[in-house]
Amino acid sequence: MSLPRITPYPMPSASELPANRVAWRLEAGRCALLIHDMQEHFLGAFDRSAPPIPELLSNINALRERCAELDIPVFYSAQPGGQTLDQRGLLQDFWGDGIAAGPEAQAIVDELAPGEGDVLLTKWRYSAFVRTNLDAVLRARGRDQLLVVGIYGHIGCLMTACHAFMQEVQPFLVADAIADFSEADHRMALAWGAQRCAVVTTAASVLEDLVVRPSRGLSRARVAGDLLSVLADPPASLRGDTDLMDLGLDSIAVMGLLTTWREQGIAISFEDLAEVEPTLDTWWSVIEAATTTSTPA
Repeated sequence: MSLPRITPYPMPSASELPANRVAWRLEAGRCALLIHDMQEHFLGAFDRSAPPIPELLSNINALRERCAELDIPVFYSAQPGGQTLDQRGLLQDFWGDGIAAGPEAQAIVDELAPGEGDVLLTKWRYSAFVRTNLDAVLRARGRDQLLVVGIYGHIGCLMTACHAFMQEVQPFLVADAIADFSEADHRMALAWGAQRCAVVTTAASVLEDLVVRPSRGLSRARVAGDLLSVLADPPASLRGDTDLMDLGLDSIAVMGLLTTWREQGIAISFEDLAEVEPTLDTWWSVIEAATTTSTPA
């Protein structure tokens, strides 16, 4: 059972996207990027010179480059070739032998080859969370949002997004950075995701949300790390809504952190933080606002 030959079809435009049921806001300090199954075996079903593939590759590359600029973790999923019947399990009944043995078919396409520091996940089932450490690595890095791009939209991309949702990770399906068996399958994946588990967006919208702002060396990830460094018994990662005082953060430690952050050009006071809830989410909002007002446009 080989993959079907895929007829070219146009990428959906922003005006054609389904309405989202939730209004989650993408944040650079919370998100990671998953480039899903962009392997030669799966791209081989498409005419790579025809839509949607040129736009798919271009948009994924743009997102990957922006993530690199903002130190946003980038993950790749890739299925191994030459799997045994035990490894294939029920996939064998639907799809046959899968990717052939050897490096050619299972390789990530050259246009999107992983860079230094990117994480490659060996993927065994539709969801990139199954039999991998994706959830653990996201938690360890303090990430609870996941941008999902790649192929195929209505299979692995959608199942991974749904699995993320069930792991309390907010998924964002990037509509024009996904490709599928057909335009109908692509649109179905977006419609189901928007109504049941994800925010459906576009590459342009993501790039607009993930703006590279001059922050004088201070980022949400840096703030989270600084907070963890002053706790006597820090957790493995810091969730955005955790009460910092419950973790043992005291006023003396806060004053020390403020001194460090002011050295980065962030003009905030103890009172600024005391007036809001003591969580990473609210404190970062205060710091980000101070960064915007204190940094020349």
